[in-house]
Amino acid sequence: MEQTDIILQCRQLTRIYRQGECSIRAVDNCNLTLRRGSITAIMGRSGSGKSTLLHLLAGMEPPTAGEIFIDGRDILRMSERERSTFRCHALGFVFQQFHLLPVLTAEENILMPALISEKPASMTYLEELCDQLHLSDRRKHFPAQLSGGQQQRVAIARAIINRPRILFADEPTGSLDRCSTEELLTLLHSSIKRFEQTLLFVTHDPQVADIADTVYEMDDGILRHIRGKIPA
Repeated sequence: MEQTDIILQCRQLTRIYRQGECSIRAVDNCNLTLRRGSITAIMGRSGSGKSTLLHLLAGMEPPTAGEIFIDGRDILRMSERERSTFRCHALGFVFQQFHLLPVLTAEENILMPALISEKPASMTYLEELCDQLHLSDRRKHFPAQLSGGQQQRVAIARAIINRPRILFADEPTGSLDRCSTEELLTLLHSSIKRFEQTLLFVTHDPQVADIADTVYEMDDGILRHIRGKIPA
């Protein structure tokens, strides 16, 4: 992995699940390369393997076969402890189901990655995120006291508080109205440019996918290029 402009590359990535006597290829020989600072969208119907692919690339689930390199490092050769530490420092993830801790306030949930990585968060940046995501008056509220859209915005703030090199997002606008969606896309775009981040996200919304430099479609575990330049 000599190319310094390539931040992520997977080769022949495959994930097979067993259901009784049947084998399901959730991800089927996927090849994907991301340039540093790029925005890439993956579209496709439910159950096509999009979320599984994100989990594999973020090192949250082991593949059946294949290779994954992030910033030139083979993450599949790391120990679980090394991979966990690497995720905390270098990667951010927005889950489709939010996964907020119910006993923590919105602010505490947002700051959790910084606490785990022992990397002090900028309180100025926290205030900036909360302001941009309209969470300033909800920072001391618990998840049960927040709407679905507010919980989604907390999850997004949590994913980018550490200013990760790569942000993985699974339907990041799924619980937001159109106005909030546009504001979020503006925030993500500015964050990517400001901190030279890379964004890979899954969406069902063609309008959301329009912010991407490159768009793929996934169907039955197979990834197909739709538009945009593919890194060599």
